[in-house]
Amino acid sequence: MTVESQQAAGGAGGVATAAAETAHYGHGHHSDGRLKLAVGAIGVVFGDIGTSPLYAFRETFAGHHPIEADRLHIYGVLSLVFWSMMLVVTFKYVLTIMKADNKGEGGSLALLALISRSSGEKRWTWPIILLGVFATALFYGDSMITPAMSVLSATEGLSYVNKGFEPYIVPIALAILIGLFAIQARGTAKVGALFGPIMLAYFTMLAILGMIHIVDHPGIVIETLNPVNALRFFYVDGFTAFIALGAVVLAVTGAEALYADMGHFGRGPIGLSWMTFVLPALMLNYMGQGAMVLEADMGPRGDLIADPFFQMMPEAWQVPVVILAILATIIASQAVISGAFSLTQQAIQLGFMPRLRVEHTSASAAGQIYIPVVNWGLMVMVIILVLFFGSSSNLAAAYGIAVTGAMFIDTCLLSVVLFTLWKWPAWKALPLLAIFFIVDIAYFGANLIKVPDGGWVPLAIGLTIFTLLTTWSRGRKLMQQEMAEGAMPIPVFVKSAANSATRVPGTAVFMTSSSDGVPHALLHNLKHNKVLHARIILLTIKIADVPFVPEEKFCLLEDLGQGFHRLVLNYGFMQPIDVPEALTRVTSCGGEFKMLETSFFLSRQTLIAASKPGMPIWREKLFAWMLRNSESAMEYFRLPTNRVVELGSQVAI
Repeated sequence: MTVESQQAAGGAGGVATAAAETAHYGHGHHSDGRLKLAVGAIGVVFGDIGTSPLYAFRETFAGHHPIEADRLHIYGVLSLVFWSMMLVVTFKYVLTIMKADNKGEGGSLALLALISRSSGEKRWTWPIILLGVFATALFYGDSMITPAMSVLSATEGLSYVNKGFEPYIVPIALAILIGLFAIQARGTAKVGALFGPIMLAYFTMLAILGMIHIVDHPGIVIETLNPVNALRFFYVDGFTAFIALGAVVLAVTGAEALYADMGHFGRGPIGLSWMTFVLPALMLNYMGQGAMVLEADMGPRGDLIADPFFQMMPEAWQVPVVILAILATIIASQAVISGAFSLTQQAIQLGFMPRLRVEHTSASAAGQIYIPVVNWGLMVMVIILVLFFGSSSNLAAAYGIAVTGAMFIDTCLLSVVLFTLWKWPAWKALPLLAIFFIVDIAYFGANLIKVPDGGWVPLAIGLTIFTLLTTWSRGRKLMQQEMAEGAMPIPVFVKSAANSATRVPGTAVFMTSSSDGVPHALLHNLKHNKVLHARIILLTIKIADVPFVPEEKFCLLEDLGQGFHRLVLNYGFMQPIDVPEALTRVTSCGGEFKMLETSFFLSRQTLIAASKPGMPIWREKLFAWMLRNSESAMEYFRLPTNRVVELGSQVAI
């Protein structure tokens, strides 16, 4: 098995992570008009939670564990939906967790990096690392289920336009999803400009549809806001109400996206758009669905509760509402797909995932990226999910486990933030955490009941990805330790090699993941070629625990004497890496760099799986497979293909 040492030892080919020294790095946010950002957030951040009215209310009454659609249950469910949105989305995410930003960025990996950097010499404890990695793994499961669930639920509305569409609902949904994944390589900047207006129209439509029916039953507003109705639901029905939480939570799926996408818009604009527009529109629609069912005078209520969203629209509105719903679900799907790309880039930069090909689809926006392996992998899984489950109602059983699991992990990480970063006293932190944990555990427990009906799917996906991420992280640490044991101190090497080796013109750049010791490629080059270049650069790429590194902290240079220089380039975990471009900005180590006179040397290791303590053989083989199939250092660092030399050796772990 042949692998590159930088892939193993540095996580991304000469990449290391920096912690304490990056504590004061800034971020790459640009300020913009608050209102403009709030509108943009409506188009991107709220797509997932915005499509929940298509299926959440329906699944509570007509899902895998149906309950009677009478006054007690409708009031109880609506009250649960409202207070879930207030506790989970408003208080937990908007008002609390979103304050724990990593230089403006959010998400589980950004939060892990924040905890690491702020703890000084104390590195992440293993439980915290594993929680963050598992939350990342669950997000990938969510990013597979969300497109399948949302697009399928919207296309099912075509059957209300014309019954003849029924046999073609699944093929139409598949065509939309395949088209969505096919255009990812072109970038989303142009399409993204339409997201805001479309979602504004969609949320306005939700509110209007709801108000049309609320006027027939205005008392439903007070009943929804009254928490006694939620408590009465539990008092009367007990376990049935607990099971209903597994469907009620569908109304808040996408809440975690507010935190993950915070870096694009900021906490203020997201909170503004949520409180003043998105939350009222969603609740008006849910209350409208409930009012419609309660006020039905003709026909059995079961007909209405089977699909209340599409049956609440006037006949003349059917076509535009269905089209708008389909567009909204495409936007919601785009948000999680883009989120998967961003999360993957963060995971690569932070050393949790091997190198993958990352294409930048915008010259001006660094966040506009496309990762082919992730894109096509998601597409295949989404297609399988649609074909396997066949309907949004069946998929609802699989939906929720990943989201509630991620929400529970976010609360665990928040507890670390409250006590270790913000230094909250126990009397202040414990009551808040108790509320969050009770809600999260209740929702997660209710979703566990759905495991036999399909809830096992996101758990299986999450465990598989969790195994891959932890295997990579553990394997690269073992290989880094193995390579460090035989490293020669750089002062000794410079003194001896400079006096004995023949010097030739030009510049040699040796990529190394460690800022100590002599790179293996340099030792092998001297051993076999018996020459040293006039200028030798020992180049280390460090990924800081912050999203963006300011220009003044970007480059660290040390003159080692005898033509040797140690160069450290600091990148944030959301910044693209381009070594030739970076070298053009370095002028203080023996003159400017000319690519035609510069050679890049990379170490290439042959990995030997050995029965050493540290990792089982099967994980070593999995680790080697991941390394072998990852992006080459030459392409990842954008090195000129005709200026790269690879030198190999063997490493056993």
